[in-house]
Amino acid sequence: MPSVDIPAGRIHYVERGAGPAVVLLHGLLMNHTIWDPVLDRLPEGFRYVLPDLPLGAHSEPMRPGADLSLRGLNQLIADFLAALDLRDVTLVHNDWGGGLFLTAYGLDERVGRLIVTPCEAFDNFPPGLPGKTAILASALPGGIWLALKQMRVSWLRSSPPMFGWMAKRPLSDEMVRGWTEPGLRDRRIRRDVLSYSRSPRPKAELIANTEALRRFSGDALILWSSADKVMPREHGRRLAELLPGGRLIEIDDAYVLSMLDRPDAVAEAMTLFLTGAAAH
Repeated sequence: MPSVDIPAGRIHYVERGAGPAVVLLHGLLMNHTIWDPVLDRLPEGFRYVLPDLPLGAHSEPMRPGADLSLRGLNQLIADFLAALDLRDVTLVHNDWGGGLFLTAYGLDERVGRLIVTPCEAFDNFPPGLPGKTAILASALPGGIWLALKQMRVSWLRSSPPMFGWMAKRPLSDEMVRGWTEPGLRDRRIRRDVLSYSRSPRPKAELIANTEALRRFSGDALILWSSADKVMPREHGRRLAELLPGGRLIEIDDAYVLSMLDRPDAVAEAMTLFLTGAAAH
């Protein structure tokens, strides 16, 4: 798995294909494998880059003292794009919505288009019951370690406070073991999670940073899930109206992790957007 050094630490990533860059992000306590069901369905002629963000399932801890607040993680994304010299990137968001703030922080110069699947936005930080559960785990001594252990128990992770409202279909044991292994093995991985989850998130600032997307000039596909219980359906519509080049498509029979619930529908909508057919 290739990696690149940036000021915060070493970022590991997966890369496939050649052409215009499409960078796919992921959420808390997950890694790039969340996109595995969709990747093979996406069109050729693009360079797909999937970084493992330091959100708890990354294989190598960040440098001590690295800023992993929302602002710090946005700088990390900007540094990652610069380190690989990626330009006019199509940036794909899911679950973790902090990357939507690149525009607010003036760090979006390498981003040309957006694909926004269900993720945090406006005042929905942390998102719904699973997000509040994660924050509670972060507040308790040993809470992140316990949460990672519980994720490995299928009936526990299928409950609403964990992944039951994140995905309509059960998550595979193999994928979840990959997500949880780094944090169970290395307390510095858990330290990185806590650096993010314990950082301040003033509601007014979150809303203002989301609304800064009015200044984003590129096209955007808002690929929201109509049955989502964690990311409000209204937020998909609001994001599409907010972005000057925004277009909303709703995916039925899917929750937050729509790439797992409906990989065919997600890949089809992304393909149309990437190839330009969605504009016709």
